[in-house]
This record gives sequence, C-alpha cells and structure tokens, in this order.
Amino acid sequence: MLGGGGLVAVNVYASATDDGAPAATGEPASAWSDAVTVECPDVGERLVSVPDAARADVDKELALLDQQIADAYGQLRAGDEQSGSPEDAILKPLSEERAATIERIVAAIATAGAEGDRAESLESLAACTVRQAEAGEGQEQAGGQTQEDGQQTQNGGQDGQEGQEGQDGQGGAVDNGPAPEDYADITAVQPAAAGAPATADASRGTFTTSCGVNEGGLFNSDNVIVAPGVTNGAHHFHDYVGNQSNDAFASDEDLAAAATSCVDQGDRSSYYWPVLRLRNGAQEQDAQAPGGGIEGNAGEIVTPKEVTLTFVGSPVSEVTAMPRLLRIITGDAKAFVNGPGNANASWSCTGFEDRQLKDKYPLCPPGSDVVRTFKFQSCWDGRNIDSANHRTHVAFADGEGRCQNGFQAIPQLVQRIVYDVDAPSLDDGGRTTPLFAVDSFPEQLHKPVTDHGDFINVFDEDLMAEMVDCINSGRSCGAGADTGEDTGEDTGEEPGGENPAGENPTATPEAPQEGENGGDTAQPTAPPAPSGEATPGDGGPAAQPGDGADDGADGSADGGAEPSETPVAGAPQASASPSVEPKSAGTPAPVQSAAAPATATEAADAGTGADAGAPAAQQASAPQGDRGGLAQTGTSLWPTAAGSALLVAGGLLLTRTGLRRQRASTGRRGK
Repeated sequence: MLGGGGLVAVNVYASATDDGAPAATGEPASAWSDAVTVECPDVGERLVSVPDAARADVDKELALLDQQIADAYGQLRAGDEQSGSPEDAILKPLSEERAATIERIVAAIATAGAEGDRAESLESLAACTVRQAEAGEGQEQAGGQTQEDGQQTQNGGQDGQEGQEGQDGQGGAVDNGPAPEDYADITAVQPAAAGAPATADASRGTFTTSCGVNEGGLFNSDNVIVAPGVTNGAHHFHDYVGNQSNDAFASDEDLAAAATSCVDQGDRSSYYWPVLRLRNGAQEQDAQAPGGGIEGNAGEIVTPKEVTLTFVGSPVSEVTAMPRLLRIITGDAKAFVNGPGNANASWSCTGFEDRQLKDKYPLCPPGSDVVRTFKFQSCWDGRNIDSANHRTHVAFADGEGRCQNGFQAIPQLVQRIVYDVDAPSLDDGGRTTPLFAVDSFPEQLHKPVTDHGDFINVFDEDLMAEMVDCINSGRSCGAGADTGEDTGEDTGEEPGGENPAGENPTATPEAPQEGENGGDTAQPTAPPAPSGEATPGDGGPAAQPGDGADDGADGSADGGAEPSETPVAGAPQASASPSVEPKSAGTPAPVQSAAAPATATEAADAGTGADAGAPAAQQASAPQGDRGGLAQTGTSLWPTAAGSALLVAGGLLLTRTGLRRQRASTGRRGK
C-alpha cells in the first residue's frame, strides 16, 4: 500500500507540473516538425562580373549549388530525427559542400584573370539556415498536409499520390505547398491609382506577336539562360512558346535556326515561364522525373486559355532596337528565400486587372479567369546581351519612365497569360476544388511571389526594325494586333509603365546592397494584415516591386562600369469592379492593395506565408497525433494505474489478513 501510494503521488505531481514539452532527449522534436525550408544566400545574385572565359564553369557550379539546396530540402522533408538535429544532419554537410563549390567559383574567376576581391567575398555565403515555423505554422503544412506521429497525410486532394507523400525526392512525389494563406480574394484588393501621364515625346505604339498557348506541350525543367548545359537546371517545368529548340544545350545558332510557334516566322524568340498546375494528384509525364513530381512539382499542368505578347514603348522617349539574342529575366524564382527585392509577380483576374497581387494567388469570382502578367525591363546598357547575374545589363525605368545611368529605352515586353481555373476550396485544403500553383524550386514552396518570366530575343533584324518604327510612330502592329485579343491595355495607362508605385529605377548600383528592396504594399480594404501585397494593374508608371535603385538586391551594376560580359558587335557604348463573392468555399486572407508603400520588413514578412490572416482551416487545433492520443495518455498514466492496483491489492490483503486473525482468535476462545 505504501509503494502504490508513492507511485500515485509521484505521478500526480509530475502530471501537475508537466508543461507539455518533450522530454530532454537532446534536440527538441519541434526542430524537425516545425522546419519550413532551407535558406541559403543566393550566390548567383552576388556575381556582378564574370569573365567570358569563366562563364561556363561558373554556371555549372551555380547549378550545383541549386542541386545541393534541393537535396538538403529533401532531407529536411524526410525528417530523420534519428540523425540528430537538422543543423548536424543537414546544415553542416550542406555548408561544407557549398564552401567547396564556392571555392571552385572563386578559382575559375581568378584563373580567367578577373580581380579576386569581390569573388573572394563569396566564400562567406556558404552557411545556410533552416527556417522554423512561426506561431500557428507547422501543425498544418502547405497544401493541407499534416504530420501525425511522424507520418505525413494529405488533405489537399492528393489521393492519387498515396504512398508518395513525404519522400525525399528519391522516387516519390513531395508535397511542399501551396498553403491556404497563399490565396486572397481579388475583390478585396483596392484598385491601383492611375500612373503619371506620358510626355509629348512618348512612344505610344504597340507591337503584338502571336505565338500560341503551348498547345503542343513543349516543356522541360532546364533554363538555358541561368544554367546552360545543365539538365534540370531550373528544378521546375517551364511552358515554352515561340522558339521550339530551347533546352539546356541550345546554342545561339540552334535558337536562330529553330522552328517557331509564332504566326510571324520572323519571330523565333523564346518566351517561357513556370507551368501552372492543379494540385489534384494527376500523374503527368514528369511525375517521377527531376523537376517534376519528385521535387514537389506535381499535379495537372494547365494549358493557358490565352497568351498575349505585347511590346510597348516609353512614356518619355522613343525606343531603340533590342540587340539580337538579348536575354531578360523578370522576377525572382527564389524570392521566398531571397526576399522581395527582385520579385515582380503580378496576379489578378479578368475584369479586375486594375488590382494586382504580388505574393498571393487570386481567388476569382465566378466567370472570371486567373491572369499572370510579366512586365520585363525596358532599359538596356547598350553593350551586353547578358550579365553575370542576368540582371545588370537591363533595368527598369524610374518613376517617371526614364532610363538612368546611360541606359537606353527598348521595347518593353508585357506577357499576359490567362487560365480558366476555379478558385480552390481552402477550408478543406483543396479537396473539393483543387489548389493551383506555379512550379518552383523545391525549397520555395510554390509561393506566388516566386513567379517569373524569361525571354530571349530572336527577332529577325527587319522585323525588329518594323517593331521599333511601329512603336515610335504610335501605331498598333504585329500578327496579334488585330485578333481582338484583350491585351489589358484599356485601363487608361500610359506606355512603358514598368514602375507602378513610382519607385526609383534599378539605377544600377555598382554592387548589390543587401536588405534593400522596392516592394510595395498598400492599405487593405479588408482587415489589416501583412499578408497580401498588391501592385498596380496593367502598366502605368506605377512601379514593380524591386525596380528601384534602392533595390540593391536587383544586382544592377553601374551603367558606366566596365562589364566583362559578352558585348554586342557594333553596339554603341553606354554613356471600378463589381463586388461579388469568389467561388472558393474557403475564407481568404485579408489583402493589401497598392495605395501606400510598406517597409522592407513588412514586404519580406508578406512572402513568408505567416499565419496572420490565415483561414480558419489553417488555424484549426492540432491533430490528435500532435495533441497526444490514447497511446500517449497511457504512457503518462501507467504509474498511477499501477499504484492504484497496488493500493487495492494491499487493502484486500490487509482485509483478508484481519479476517483470518479474527477467525483464529474466535476459534481459540471457543475451545
């Protein structure tokens, strides 16, 4: 009885003082379960100048850095707690691999005879971190995924992928987003303010080329601009229209001789962007391929309903011809980790294109389609067709539409891509109506802020000259000009409006300046939250985030610097909409519009998918596996049960012993 009572007392005391924390067995369990992604400095963004002789080696090493991060993220998703903490199991080996790779980059640049001081500073970029979930995150992960006792289950309509979830990228699909808080009701976004008017010298014409919607299904996970010669260099699949020979191994000669999907055969340019998918468990041809399902890019690829490719002019001057084989990337495929400095995503809905979202997917009302818009840089340094970080040779105009630092105005490409997809059901994680999202690097979690577009100019010189003349003379030309396509140019905007919020241009600082960005947010029409950021609609001088000179992350170099990139032969030296409910059954996060700028910190927070303003489904209580089920309750209470049994047994024994003694005493008295 004493032993049983002691067990009960000790167990009751321990239960009363237990705060629910895991036992001190080394690393807390949450170090793995609360891990969101792997964050590493973007080495490629820091490269301002790479000699031509070193370019191929450097590109391959940069692609290897991307692969290392993807592998590390796969390990993080596997969550092998037996291997120790994430720091020991993942980050230390990753940092060592990155250090060796960066050392080879530095050596390649030095061997080519470039100054080594800037390259040597890259060595400090080897270390990485694991982003931990903020309050409310981690219990329910992207796409309605929850973790119960280490087992991953899907709530996001992924029934077709049973047995594949939670893989480490070695033969099964990985679900890594999106999350319900990545969506916002477009009707709650405030319309953008009108931009500054064009001057009398504006080039007001437009040239529209018609290249189809990728009906033939030309996809790959390469990126010949960023990772030439590297298969799966993008780690996500692209839609391609125009040039039909674009892959990792396409040379300039291959591109120039290729077939084209464009109506005007003089346009062999390559236009490409990440595919949009329905996260419905469909098994596409890439389900078991790198860049596809095994890197988290799973589900049905959606063919665009419409693709419009329009070149517009400058609001302050005439434009000059683009150099042949000019490469331009707009947006940042790694913006979730890098921050919004270079982000240039624009999401909206038909009928609401005066309202634009940067870090949210739009929930469109019935009868309205999803719209992605890419506005490319419209200022060129006059010399180079590419640059080390693929940014410094081009820039956005300033808030008045002027090119700075000797850059020249060129036709601005505006891509408008329309999709017939329904607003997803957020309350059940997309089970009723599937979530949609763009493909992404695995660790970028399909965040909408990572959307981006790529362009390689392969126009015939005669057709390019025709484009420039058309734009400068104020006419509407091109194979797609009279097709009745809605180019989104009926919003009263002026030409060349690449800087929607009136920010400074990528005025091309000599080197990137960390921590600065040009992200713009605005006051919400719904309850305030730092979650939804909007940029103005189809152009106008209103600024794209990351366009400004204070945007150091954009990596733009001084327009007067001596770049070592490939020069262009003979080029001059640079000196009110209806308020209706969306189709979603879920409650979207409150959003912000483009009326007032936010701080850099707020912009960065907006891209993290923090649970401020998350739907009710996102804030639901933890599953039983997280709260403690019957098995866990039993392991906590067995000392009390055992002690109680001892008490009862002791009491029975005492009673029986007393009865026997009483009987024995009675018998002796009887005798």
